[in-house]
Amino acid sequence: MDNRISRVTLRVRGYHLDGYGHVNNARYLEFLEEGRWGYFDDRPDLARHFATGNPALVAVNLNINYRLAAVAGDDLEILTRIAELGSRSARMYQEIRRIGDGRQIVDADLTFVLLDVRAQQSMPIEGEIRQALVPLILPKEA
Repeated sequence: MDNRISRVTLRVRGYHLDGYGHVNNARYLEFLEEGRWGYFDDRPDLARHFATGNPALVAVNLNINYRLAAVAGDDLEILTRIAELGSRSARMYQEIRRIGDGRQIVDADLTFVLLDVRAQQSMPIEGEIRQALVPLILPKEA
């Protein structure tokens, strides 16, 4: 697998399910967030830029496509990558796939900005942070 993609796995448990017996749509938000945490866990040199809490990475938009239901006992993998880097925002592309048959359960695009916490405003993505992000870009189409 391309080293610009992070992979986190999890098993669907009963408490993830809704009354219809499949993963509740809100749980996918948690699964995707777990994938993003894993992305930074895999890249401690990148994560150190945010260790002090300023600047902070802040999600400003999330679009999710629900493709297939996951059920109790399914083993899933969450694949996360940086798909696009602009001057003031960036986009992560994430997929949740079922391990075994590889079928796509969910895909999502998350746009984030850098937030200057003290000033409470977004800031440009430049300098060391930009230099750390550029080699990680893997467009969605790839």
